[in-house]
Amino acid sequence: MNVVPQRVHDAVARAREVTDHPVLTHLARVGLVAYGVLHVLIGWLAFRIAWFVQPSTEDADQTGALQTVGSSPGGRVLLWVIGLGMLALALWQGGEVLRWWTGLLRPDHRLRTAVLCAKCGAKAVVYAVLGVTALFFAVGAEYDAAARFRDLTDEALEIPGGSALVVAVGLGVAAVGVYVLVRGVTGGFMKDVDLDAAPDRWEPLIERVGSVGYVAKGIAFSLSGGLLVYAAATQDVSTATGLDGAMNVIADVPTGQWLLTAVAAGFALFGVYALARARYPDRDPAT
Repeated sequence: MNVVPQRVHDAVARAREVTDHPVLTHLARVGLVAYGVLHVLIGWLAFRIAWFVQPSTEDADQTGALQTVGSSPGGRVLLWVIGLGMLALALWQGGEVLRWWTGLLRPDHRLRTAVLCAKCGAKAVVYAVLGVTALFFAVGAEYDAAARFRDLTDEALEIPGGSALVVAVGLGVAAVGVYVLVRGVTGGFMKDVDLDAAPDRWEPLIERVGSVGYVAKGIAFSLSGGLLVYAAATQDVSTATGLDGAMNVIADVPTGQWLLTAVAAGFALFGVYALARARYPDRDPAT
């Protein structure tokens, strides 16, 4: 009766040996650095949209940031480093699921563990997608995330029940945005930083920088989700362009230049926070 559970435990233990390996940890830190740099670049692209270029002529999202890296001297090499680092970060983050999964076997910890594992798994997926996209650009392929997102939305709206599906996805994205915003307001993101290792004098600065960054990301993602719901309600996929669409909508409203500048600064500060997290990472999200 205990053969299968024991085999599962043995398999998880072997997998954790991989995700806890020091080499993977160092590669994951490279991924965190890349993640931070990408957010700084997104902030710069959003700032350019606010002041220097026409809205909708430049992608202020992860794709635009990666294209900016690729067009720089030595960009292809940097894209390989970013891609492999992000994939290592995804594997490292996925290791958190292996760390806490046994809580699912205990009724009194099952719900909390399920939420924790879901968050870790979702982060791992995001990092993996960014990693694959970076490698995609590294080999010279072209990809327009906003256009592909519109196409997928259009295809979904054409199938029975597609509108409801798009609305559900939009609400899910908006919910993520609200969660990120709340995390920024409450300072919950500080759980991802090893405060024991970080100098005491840096802790308040890391918290302030991270708070602004999380709030900016939360606003942008909430707006992205709202635009997706609007696309489903109006059957107009032109607004379904993800993060880039949210940036352009902000730019188009009255005082949009200043609002988008604030959001751009927030994304750049989130990148700085990610760099601090790369320096002092904490793998124990339960503390």
